Amino acid sequence: MTDAPPLPESHLPELRWCSASLEGLGAIVVIYSPEDEAIRAASLAQAAGDEPEVAAIGRVLEQLMDQLEVLAPATAAREMKPLPAERGTVPEAVAAYAAGHHTALDELTVVQPGSAYRQEVWAAMREIPAGETVSYAELAQMAGRPLAHRAAASACANNLVAFAVPCHRVIRSDGALGGYGFGGIETKRALLVREGLLLTR
Repeated sequence: MTDAPPLPESHLPELRWCSASLEGLGAIVVIYSPEDEAIRAASLAQAAGDEPEVAAIGRVLEQLMDQLEVLAPATAAREMKPLPAERGTVPEAVAAYAAGHHTALDELTVVQPGSAYRQEVWAAMREIPAGETVSYAELAQMAGRPLAHRAAASACANNLVAFAVPCHRVIRSDGALGGYGFGGIETKRALLVREGLLLTR
């Protein structure tokens, strides 16, 4: 007896989402698929001006779904339940991460579209422990192509699964923090300090 073929994405349930506040930084926002509890997209929602956090979360959810429509249209076509999930492996891990358990997302499955090399870079990024950093050059070496510094940096810039794939732990070879996709360098600095890293630059 052979296993049944996997269902096409169009037959799978709606995507779910959850969020949790990171004190002083905003809220981590995660979109995941319930059948395999795999994170499909994640980012940080930061309120603009007097905007309430819930509005910032809604804005980021729209942005993430727009990105999925471009990069993974079959996933985006599943649409998403409007209300947040509060129970289950992913919401509980996200809540634990927000509460300061920096390894809480490490064992979760992540799925994002990208080339074979980007998948290797993202996998290598997940091996960087909380409270530690590597340079883009070191990340390229970890991913098996030590001369591909720019390609490794591009994988960081195009990471759709922030926090679970911790691009904030990758810095420049001279010790400078370098760029960061949302919130800028100060957000990157705050995330590293939150993990217990003592920064000298």
